[in-house]
Order: sequence, then C-alpha cells, then structure tokens
Amino acid sequence: MTTDIRRALVVRGGWDGHQPVTITDGFLPFLREQGYAVETFEDLAVYEDAERLAATDLIVQCWTMGTITPAQRDGLDAAVRAGTGLAGWHGGIVDSFDEHGYHLLTGGKFVMHPPGYLDHSYEIAPERADHPVVAGLDGFSLHSEQYWVLTDPRVEVLATTLFPSDELDDRPAVMPAVWTRTWGRGRIFVSTIGHKPDDFDVPEVRTLTERGLLWASR
Repeated sequence: MTTDIRRALVVRGGWDGHQPVTITDGFLPFLREQGYAVETFEDLAVYEDAERLAATDLIVQCWTMGTITPAQRDGLDAAVRAGTGLAGWHGGIVDSFDEHGYHLLTGGKFVMHPPGYLDHSYEIAPERADHPVVAGLDGFSLHSEQYWVLTDPRVEVLATTLFPSDELDDRPAVMPAVWTRTWGRGRIFVSTIGHKPDDFDVPEVRTLTERGLLWASR
C-alpha cells in the first residue's frame, strides 16, 4: 500500500440496469488499498467543479444513457487535458452520453450488442501484449453482453473480441474491446466489458480493469 494520498472521484448513475452503485462499490476497497482518498458523486454537476477536478488524480465514471450539458462536458474535457485520468467500463463509459465531444474524448461509441447474453471470447492484441494493463494475461471467455463499437483509429487497442459472420455479411469482424488513449496530459482507459457484477469475477476482467484504473491515474 502506497503512503502517498491520491484522489479518486467515482461518478455514477444513469440507467439502473448497469448497477452503477453496486459495481463501483466493488472497486472502492481496491482504490483505497492503493492509497486513494475516494469520493462518490451521483450528479454530473461535479464536472463543473474545476477546482475539485484539478485536485483529482482519477475519475472513474459509470454513467449510462444520460445527458451531459456543454458545461459539464467542457469541464471533464479540460480536466483530462490538464492531467486528470479518466477510466470506466461497458456502458458506463461508451454509452454514457449521445454527445459528439464526449465521444472524441473517450475514443469510442457504443452501437449495439446482440440480444441477451452469449458466450464469446477476448484476445489480447499481440502487438500490445507488454502493455502494463494486459501484460501476462491470456485470452479469456465470458457469458455476457458483447459490444459492437465505433472507435477512433488513434486509440491503443489492448484487447479485441470477434463477431462471427451472419446473414447480413459473411465476413467476421474483429472489434476493439479494451483500449487506452492520451488526451492532452491526461490518460483514458476504456473497457467494453462489465455489464453485470459477476463479469468481474473472471480473473482477467478484474485484473485488467484494476490495472486500467491505475494506468489512467495521474
């Protein structure tokens, strides 16, 4: 456990189906063990508090299908550009807001997922196998939602998932599933995995998510 106190802000809310309180609560002990003083907010107005964001090392966002105001978006964007880290998973970060500037910030946007839960797998990108978020991890399988996303070609893809061919197209699609990016002086970690709490019981999912939080932090 580090002796340096860092500050983490957990911003959670939106659609209850992603259980934002339950799932983020599962990561609070980890953050505290890593030496973070953690605050939780269930109101996006915190993104307008420039002084608080400037003193924050890591923002963990779990907010699905919400509405962000221009002032809130600009506050978040400015904080990350100045060095505050941003991290999140699944709909809590890629399906948060239907807002162009926000999608540019995170580098990706949710489009759809096949109905229900299905068995599917994830592979670590070979060219990124030594990245600290995924180093030493092997591919893994999951029974959950599988996200189809649009991504910025400049993100650093760490893991992918395969969509098989279907009746509309006979070509399978390799889809980015976990990525990082820099934004000004800040770092951003995005994982499309994590629809339900037991997804994080898969050791690889838990490990890469925890590592992603630390990697994004100032």
